[in-house]
Amino acid sequence: MKKDIRIIDANLYFKEIETRVPLKFGPEVTTRVTCARAALTVCNGEGKTATGWGETPLSVTWVWPSGLTYEERNNRLKEFCRRLLTLWRNYEVPGHAMEIGHQFIRDRLLTAWEAENEGRDEAHQMPYLAALVCNSLFDLALHDAYGVCNEVATFNTYNSAYMNHDLTWYYTPEYREIFTGKYPEDFLVDRAKVPTELVAWHLVGAKDALEEEDLTGEEPQDGYPVLLRDWIAQDGLRCLKVKLTGLDPVWDYRRLIRVGQIALETGVQYLSADFNCMVQDPAYVCQMLDRLQKEHPEIFQLILYVEQPFPYDLEKYPLDVREVSRRKPLFMDESAHDWQFVALGLSRGWSGVALKTCKTMTGALLSFCWAKAHGMQIMVQDLTNPRLAQIPHVLLAANVGTIMGVETNGMQFYPEASKKEQRIHPGLYTRRNGCVSLATLGKTGFGYRLDEIGLD
Repeated sequence: MKKDIRIIDANLYFKEIETRVPLKFGPEVTTRVTCARAALTVCNGEGKTATGWGETPLSVTWVWPSGLTYEERNNRLKEFCRRLLTLWRNYEVPGHAMEIGHQFIRDRLLTAWEAENEGRDEAHQMPYLAALVCNSLFDLALHDAYGVCNEVATFNTYNSAYMNHDLTWYYTPEYREIFTGKYPEDFLVDRAKVPTELVAWHLVGAKDALEEEDLTGEEPQDGYPVLLRDWIAQDGLRCLKVKLTGLDPVWDYRRLIRVGQIALETGVQYLSADFNCMVQDPAYVCQMLDRLQKEHPEIFQLILYVEQPFPYDLEKYPLDVREVSRRKPLFMDESAHDWQFVALGLSRGWSGVALKTCKTMTGALLSFCWAKAHGMQIMVQDLTNPRLAQIPHVLLAANVGTIMGVETNGMQFYPEASKKEQRIHPGLYTRRNGCVSLATLGKTGFGYRLDEIGLD
């Protein structure tokens, strides 16, 4: 097909970013992150060339919970990105971005990940989630490059006019009847109705100050809000995601009540509860929700869904979570590495899936289509995406039709990192009236307008 592309070059860049306030993931606290950015140059069947871009923060504490030092894990992630760079640069398989991305994950990423862990004891083995995150920047660049090279918005290419195979090519044979003749576009939001504005979810981190009594005197004096009420007032927030410990039921319950009371007083409409993958017994969540419903029913009503209370590894922790889903929608996040894990989660009672572009756009779309076809609810969650990473993240949310808007919190933790992008896309890097806006995006690829933003 003339629209098919093949890779002719690849490049990789790293940028170190410090957070303005600490961000807690599980038992660890993050104060800095390495942003990895990839460029893939491609050509299509008509001989036209173009370069696509992808970026992902290598959020060490999220992708690789471990007793290993931050530096050891971060250096391993960067080195794995370099290994993938060589593989992508020499990967000449032609096709649509989805087709190339899917084959790369199957034929190259899994082998590279296994080689990375070969001979290492369990404590030093890189999780597959970390490998996916390292691969995601190249996969995002691939999807952007396909659109740019063919002079079309990438999300308008997931159909038979551009793709060589329907969805049966990606899934195992038992789903042939469901996906025959179907393409991702059949599950996406109607092309004429894709919103240009989305409700924004604000992350209430476990280290965040809620009221003045929580201030320590070490908060940044940089002109950005610190207290939750100030964020709500400045950005017009309507949705708050509450980070909990998953280990301390007393603290978690009090935190939900405190945030819930502020939400009620300020007109916030929805809460979500994120237990940070630390819970190992569904009763922990059920008992907390039941108590909240009895003692604070108005706060209980605000909770729209519960996110990933349980450990990443669904095979190691085969929990039946139907009792949680009976109380509130229960969304997979870290456990949803790909569509097959989504299928496993559904069989155990999970009712929704939280997509992330940092697990590759290819994988996110395949998980989405499978989940949508099986009646699961959809959300798009942030990896605290700065710089270019924010754009495909919000685009995905706009195109899949989430349960409510999109989580977006890069402006909370490192707003200065995205100043160049914010100049061109102010509505994507600041939240106004509780929303982010995609109205400034360009018409090809992911619409970065990188020629106006500039490189650094």
